[in-house]
Amino acid sequence: MLLREAREAVVEHCLRMRDDDLTVATSGNISVRVGDLVAVTPTGVAYEALTAEGVCVVDLDGNPAEAGPVPSSELPMHLAVYRATDAGAVVHTHPLYATAVSLLLDELPAVHYMVATLGGPVRVAPYATYGTAELARVSVAAMAGRSAVVLRNHGATTYGPDLATAYTRSLYLEWLCRLWHQASLVGTPRLLPPEEIDRVAAMLGGYGQPPADEVTTS
Repeated sequence: MLLREAREAVVEHCLRMRDDDLTVATSGNISVRVGDLVAVTPTGVAYEALTAEGVCVVDLDGNPAEAGPVPSSELPMHLAVYRATDAGAVVHTHPLYATAVSLLLDELPAVHYMVATLGGPVRVAPYATYGTAELARVSVAAMAGRSAVVLRNHGATTYGPDLATAYTRSLYLEWLCRLWHQASLVGTPRLLPPEEIDRVAAMLGGYGQPPADEVTTS
């Protein structure tokens, strides 16, 4: 049941990724970890044609768990993230502004306090050919201490404990990149100091509504 739900969630978020302009055509890919298995998008399938049954399932070494289509060419990067972190889901996108940032910067700076949701200023990984073990290696290295990375001349990757969080981080990353781009058109953006990002990160740790069992009434 959990694996079925993961595959359905992958399809749902692939359609969202397309509608949110985080990718173009069949580019980009999404995966969700369920125990020792990973549900991941197939390669070269139009998102509007993707079904839950068409989502691939592999083990953590990349071996197919069942017969089906060929997994995304970026499977090595997804698996590398799972091996290096406690990720429950990985989202790889080809968004316009993050990709533009990758051509100009070595790190997306703290242009807004919401960079704290990604662990701080987001590094740009060196260029490596898509789908390679080298891209997987440099991506994970640049992601150290962060939940996001920008890939030189390529796109971006985020992860989270679940798919909803990983996807939201992709949205935040693209918004931050667009903010930097828009500000840079008219001047030099003023940045927030590291201590403010640390302060916001601590505040965000308790952000939102408390769990139901902690809510009291008087």
